[in-house]
Amino acid sequence: MGRRADGERLERYEELVPEYPDAIRPSILARLLGVARSTVQRDLPALEERGTLLMEDGRGLLSLFRRRG
Repeated sequence: MGRRADGERLERYEELVPEYPDAIRPSILARLLGVARSTVQRDLPALEERGTLLMEDGRGLLSLFRRRG
């Protein structure tokens, strides 16, 4: 059974990621949150459930998913 993501940490993602509009490395995000990089990867589905969609580009950078109009 996997661990559940911490609600306060998920809120911090939602605050931090928009501060990096071009993208952020998962390792930097992990350092800012005080967690392991693997925790960032495990938290992505929980963020999606909350409606915050992050996409990972070919370089491994995370950014907010925005639909192209």
